[in-house]
Amino acid sequence: MPTADQIKSLIHSHFTEDQERFYTIALQMAAHEARQGHSSLAMDIRRIVDEERKKSGPKLLSFPKELQGLVLTEEPMTGIQSLVIPTEIQNRLKRVVHEYRQQEKLKSHGLSHRRKLLLMGPPGTGKTMTARVLAHELGLSLHTIQVDRLVTKFMGETAAKLRQIFDLIRQEHGVYLFDEFDAIGGDRSTDNDVGEMRRVLNAFLQFIDQDTSDSLIVAATNTPRLLDPALFRRFDDVITYDHPSSGERKTLIRNLLTRFMAKNFAWNQVLAVSEGLSHAEIDHACRDAVKNAILSDKTKISASDLLVTLRERKSTTTAQKG
Repeated sequence: MPTADQIKSLIHSHFTEDQERFYTIALQMAAHEARQGHSSLAMDIRRIVDEERKKSGPKLLSFPKELQGLVLTEEPMTGIQSLVIPTEIQNRLKRVVHEYRQQEKLKSHGLSHRRKLLLMGPPGTGKTMTARVLAHELGLSLHTIQVDRLVTKFMGETAAKLRQIFDLIRQEHGVYLFDEFDAIGGDRSTDNDVGEMRRVLNAFLQFIDQDTSDSLIVAATNTPRLLDPALFRRFDDVITYDHPSSGERKTLIRNLLTRFMAKNFAWNQVLAVSEGLSHAEIDHACRDAVKNAILSDKTKISASDLLVTLRERKSTTTAQKG
């Protein structure tokens, strides 16, 4: 059964004519029923929501002309079980989801749910995928702000564009991902800093402090050492990602190769060669191995087959670092 807070939120969104909020809560209820094993009911709720959304036409974000192409919108289908990450990080993400679903209960006690997250770590370790997972688990759209394009294309006007983006965050309920966040979050004390970028960072600090929307704001960076120290205390949670451990690599490879994996798979060498590779690099290597097997009319992938594509990825990574 849905929670009391979900029922109250559903009724409130109906009488305030907040259609997107109504859809969001309905999808959250569907996800709750699916976790309880009521898959038929969950599918019925999702079907009804999908049909009603089609009747009202596609959801169009009211992007100003200047922001078109800078904010990419998607409806992620990736569940939290797809994330191969340490248990500690998974629990922290589940807490974000749980607090979001129980936000009315927290608000009744003068508390707010976690909704401003900073994700840090090497490229390909799951930061962007985390934003997709959170959007899917909460039944929200994911809006990715391409920060590097925002800065390079609109130098001199970036703060004004940031204001427009935060207006969208307030008006359009969803998960907003600031990717390559260090492009605007650089340390103001560095010698090579310019006045424009200081103003941009100051504007971001002001906007995120003032933001009280129900949207989830996620900032991701590959280089946390470049961030201004003032940023860290603006986020409700700061989560650090790293390359997968031996056990995580094994789980990831099993998940990716699935039915193609040979029965007597020689793990020792595979785990040794894959050490130091990111989740994304292992993903690419496994998919390359599957494609090679399909094109060679092979039904199974041995450790030797996977080692070929893993070494290819490792040599590319080494060349990039060099």
